[in-house]
Amino acid sequence: MKPQLRLNADHLKLVAIIAMTIDHVCDLIYPGFPAEPGAMALHIVGRLTAPIMWFFVCEGYYYTHNAKRYMLRMGIFAVISHFAYCFAFGINPIPFSTGIFNQTSVMYPLFIAVLVLWMQDNDLPMKNWVKNILIFVLIWSAFPADWSCIAVLAILEMYKKRGSLHAQMKEMLLYVAIYAVVSFFFVSKVYALVQIGALFVYPVLKLYNGEKGKAKWMKWFFYLYYPIHLIFIGVLRIYIYGDVGLLF
Repeated sequence: MKPQLRLNADHLKLVAIIAMTIDHVCDLIYPGFPAEPGAMALHIVGRLTAPIMWFFVCEGYYYTHNAKRYMLRMGIFAVISHFAYCFAFGINPIPFSTGIFNQTSVMYPLFIAVLVLWMQDNDLPMKNWVKNILIFVLIWSAFPADWSCIAVLAILEMYKKRGSLHAQMKEMLLYVAIYAVVSFFFVSKVYALVQIGALFVYPVLKLYNGEKGKAKWMKWFFYLYYPIHLIFIGVLRIYIYGDVGLLF
């Protein structure tokens, strides 16, 4: 009997990195999300990235031995990634100077999700209604980011369903569908349509064997790769097009 392919966390993170790179290179080659078959196909592949990242934020928070250190690392990563993301796509790094969408990278919502999970898990020196209002504000603070507050909400719900991939994927697809509908009417119809690529993450994550993997360097590789590859995209953007924006 032929052995079944199984992937550990390191393998799946590499899948996310490859899909992310394809997605961002597509932004460089086809700026502005044009309704071209080649561009849409590449962006559909890129839709694997965010759900895999959400899944492993849930796993990372669950298994971390030091939630505060994990939060700090994600916060620093979000700040660094903000400037790399803005440089890559020609966005003014001062928030809201170019609009309300795509003002910072998806790493900010990931950080907010971890912060909110920690707040929900701990008794803080404040009344519950104050904590709930603060959580509400934090979630909505991610609205201007890539993947908006949808990323935060998806992670929070996926964490509740941790241990059941089927239930997690139902929550993830619900929030992606909401994101697609909002994008269709208010951002870009093409951008909304390519969100269908998120459907393909389920068979990919079903291959997960629950093991971390033996590549110790992988923990830091993604933290380094994300801003570095964005800087490289930014350099190519300026070389090819001049200092103009790539996104819609």
